[in-house]
Amino acid sequence: MIDQILDYNHHFVQAKGYEKFITDKYPDKKLAVLSCMDTRLTELLPAALGLKNGDAKIIKNAGGLVISPFDSAMRSIIVAVYELGVQEIMVVAHSNCGACHMSYSHFYKEMTARGISDETLNVIRKCGIDLNTWLEGFRDTPESVRKTVEVIRTHPLIPQDIVVRGFIIDSETGALTEVKG
Repeated sequence: MIDQILDYNHHFVQAKGYEKFITDKYPDKKLAVLSCMDTRLTELLPAALGLKNGDAKIIKNAGGLVISPFDSAMRSIIVAVYELGVQEIMVVAHSNCGACHMSYSHFYKEMTARGISDETLNVIRKCGIDLNTWLEGFRDTPESVRKTVEVIRTHPLIPQDIVVRGFIIDSETGALTEVKG
């Protein structure tokens, strides 16, 4: 698959397909969107939000979560605020999210079936990583959005004038529903 992508890329560049995407690194709408990496949202999310290339910083991870105040999603948000001029942040979860029922016990079975040893997992635990928390999903999507919005809003490095709001997007229609605090 990667070789097919590389072949496509070569033709894309030769045909100057990139020209319609040229912009700079600063989001025109001064917006960052934290969302899930779900493949259903790849094109639906920007289309449903009316975003084009260059409008916003899109930050994606499994579940669209900030799982700790100093994880990579939060780091990206802080960089977006201080380095890229973001003034508003949307947290956008989605309906029927696979992260809604993730659990370490499921991952444990999958990992050991693919050759990850208990010894390796124990070394990770000894480094201070709680795999139960790190690989846990959520059960309540609106509550998950509220929690992520609150972590961002109250983060000691996020200025008080930054607007942070949470939403759930329908994975089929793109309809947004705001999640109130």
